[in-house]
Amino acid sequence: MAYTDDGPADGRLVVLVPGMGDLRSTWRELVEPLTGVGYRVATTDLRGHGDSDTTFRTHGDVATAGDVLALVDRLGGPAVLVGSSMGAAAVAYAAAERPDAVDGLVMTGPILRDASAGSAGRLVYPVLFARPWGAGVWSAHYRKTLNRGRQAPWLGEHVQAVRSALSDPEHLAQFRTLTRQLTHAPVTARLPQLHLPVLAFLGRLDPDYRDPQAEGAWIEQALCAQVELLDDVAHYPHHQAPDIVVPAVLGFLAGLPAPDQPTALSQER
Repeated sequence: MAYTDDGPADGRLVVLVPGMGDLRSTWRELVEPLTGVGYRVATTDLRGHGDSDTTFRTHGDVATAGDVLALVDRLGGPAVLVGSSMGAAAVAYAAAERPDAVDGLVMTGPILRDASAGSAGRLVYPVLFARPWGAGVWSAHYRKTLNRGRQAPWLGEHVQAVRSALSDPEHLAQFRTLTRQLTHAPVTARLPQLHLPVLAFLGRLDPDYRDPQAEGAWIEQALCAQVELLDDVAHYPHHQAPDIVVPAVLGFLAGLPAPDQPTALSQER
């Protein structure tokens, strides 16, 4: 799994995990503000994505959670984990699996449970994302549907990078395998085990939610999370609304106990 490591080596570790079909550059609005105030920031590519290896046979939330925990151990945890979309599900599973390694969670556009049509999607996706049209289909969906509303000024450049990566047959094959294997059911089952601070951002235009407000209420209840619903934002709050997300994340991180101190939630439970 490819990653970049920025900021002071002795800073509190923050790990940023992108979602399915995305690249670690999706976090560009967050990295500099974090390193600028002293955090150590590791930004990953998923298995088979970006600069990561393309020989993986297993993909999804559980596999990604294992990769993230291995990275935390490699760099020296505990860490605050930040995940987008599927990456949010993966960091939630990681926190349930290893609460000693995770101090808090930040989620953007989190997908923590399967949609009712999830099994049908797994049948359709391999066709939609086959060669030679797969890279174009996904990049168009990424730009036009998943980024409805506000858009980052660099979105066109980023979408081109996503399309370029998926134009490689090996990367596209890994992406298609992920779409066939992906289920969030293991994550949903572990959510009651999470007893740590959680901040979540959801866009009111996010097409992955049938009802974004109801999904936010469910996440708030399931995780005792602080949830922010953002207007004119779809699936990527971290780069569609950095003016809201960045200061909120910095405030959340500043309010976390030191790594060797118990959280209020753990004390209560």
